[in-house]
Amino acid sequence: MMIDQIGIDSLVTIKDFIRWGTSRFNEANIFFGHGTDNAFDEAAYLTLHTLHLPADTPSFYLDGHLSATERDELIRVFKQRVEQRLPAPYITHEAWFAGLPFYVDERVLIPRSPIAELIEQGFAPWIEPDAIKSVLDLCTGSGCIAIASALALPHAQVDAADISDDALAVAQKNVETLDVAGQVQLIKSDLFGALDEKRYDVIVTNPPYVDQPEMDALPAEFRHEPTMALESGDDGLDAIKIILAEAASHLNDGGILIAEVGASQPQLEEAFPELPFTWLEFERGGSGIFLLTKEQLPRNIYLIADRIAQII
Repeated sequence: MMIDQIGIDSLVTIKDFIRWGTSRFNEANIFFGHGTDNAFDEAAYLTLHTLHLPADTPSFYLDGHLSATERDELIRVFKQRVEQRLPAPYITHEAWFAGLPFYVDERVLIPRSPIAELIEQGFAPWIEPDAIKSVLDLCTGSGCIAIASALALPHAQVDAADISDDALAVAQKNVETLDVAGQVQLIKSDLFGALDEKRYDVIVTNPPYVDQPEMDALPAEFRHEPTMALESGDDGLDAIKIILAEAASHLNDGGILIAEVGASQPQLEEAFPELPFTWLEFERGGSGIFLLTKEQLPRNIYLIADRIAQII
């Protein structure tokens, strides 16, 4: 759908553009899920961000008249959202996670994991926060999980691993911006491949987990995200099978694995009926995230070799 230019000249105030953007987003039936869940919030966010105004701008500012340059820029932004189906965080290059702003672009997934809530709690009650000295964020992407963990656990060292050079470049930008270079080490690694014998108190991962039918049905907005960070084989389990096979050898005694598998939860439970997954619940919503202790994980890769043989 293209945005009709008719009537745009009548838009004068900030309030006009928020209303107009809301109408255009509803008319175009765009998909939400990258920070907001409705047209009004999306239009308000894009309008205020484009005008360099804070989210809590007093309401009387909304009657302010815009310059011609400001109006042109807002129209350009709304066209990107409607005509290209570009998610708002890729337009603003900003995504919030665990109360922190992260730079994002199309080289990385847009942060949105419920794991943020767990990080804010220092991974309690599943492990004592003060006992955590080392954390691994596997498949780090933008670095949001690693960086948020470092700031929540200032006494811990955090490794952030990813196979993508592009993702690591974005993560490096966020490490520098959020000033955690002393705590967070970026590592290029295909899952555990380059981590040798390193062990951690906590391994947390949001790996690719989208199965083929779900990939085929993704809304246009999600197709701007890197495919390699989403798809994981016909059943969505290619990456997590390897993680389950190797995680115990990278955990300290008493350590825990936290992993997000989203809608692939049923397939995972069917594939590994012997594993005592704890499926975590979140006050702010979200599902498909499990926890296993080191002692609950397979201790020998050959115990599940028949289920990963097709992908390793």
